[in-house]
Amino acid sequence: MIIKTSKPKAIWRAKTILGEGTLWVPSHNSIYFVDIKKKRILILNIKSNKKKIIKIDKEIGFLSHIKNNKFLLGLKSELRIINIKSRKILKSIKIEDDKPLNRINDGKTDPKGRLWFGTMDNPERKIKNGSLYCLDNKLILHKVDKKYYITNGPAFINNDTFLHTDSGIKTIFKIKINKKFKIIKKTKFKKFSKKEGSPDGMTIDSRKNIWICHYGGACITVYNLKGKRIHKVNLPAKNITNCTFGGNNKNEIFVTSALKGMKKNEIKKYNLSGSLFNIKTNIKGVISKPFSIKTCLNY
Repeated sequence: MIIKTSKPKAIWRAKTILGEGTLWVPSHNSIYFVDIKKKRILILNIKSNKKKIIKIDKEIGFLSHIKNNKFLLGLKSELRIINIKSRKILKSIKIEDDKPLNRINDGKTDPKGRLWFGTMDNPERKIKNGSLYCLDNKLILHKVDKKYYITNGPAFINNDTFLHTDSGIKTIFKIKINKKFKIIKKTKFKKFSKKEGSPDGMTIDSRKNIWICHYGGACITVYNLKGKRIHKVNLPAKNITNCTFGGNNKNEIFVTSALKGMKKNEIKKYNLSGSLFNIKTNIKGVISKPFSIKTCLNY
């Protein structure tokens, strides 16, 4: 099947400093995303075109839907379960108290509804302070991998195999785990050159092709599982950060971008940087599972 994509359309000129964390919530007809540095959750209902911004008290890397108005937020040094409507905090799990300069970055749920997320050094010093974690369905935290500069991804091939990125070394890894969350195999899936930009957020389609955002590369590339590039989408924004499939037919891609670190002449060239984009395609995507909790919360 030859992949076809529409011209990217800026559907919200949100001027995000560091747009991230795209999440399609079918029951809300909405695309959710975040601006890490502005500490905001942004919500666009694609049926009504209604926009909403929710301010948070910490930097936020991603959010994951649980059910109704319950969400799990990946914050600086904390996973927090909240009712997004009432703002009631239902649960707080502290992350890396011993690394006060770290923050949570990207996160996604796997096919079993478990949450995978990574941490990184917030000042972005050249130190491997980041780790990869999984929060299971009983809210037990597992440290799965360590020594990352900037964690990104993940994208799930099946229940025990996924792709995970270290943007700091422009490398995507393929990781296989056992039932005890231990890595049994880790290989390099793809390493990018400097001119291609850094691989950032990713998503996967129904044919197991990986859609990769290029920070500094102004594009999304699509690779099959053999590591062969099969498609490319150029965007009018320099720093492409995160993408997810959504829409009523699961064939639309929502894409975030970032203004962070851009010079005036770059902003002039890529004048839609910081926008949320929509791309239509002829292939269906895999929609993120809600985070599944098998333990009692005070709902």
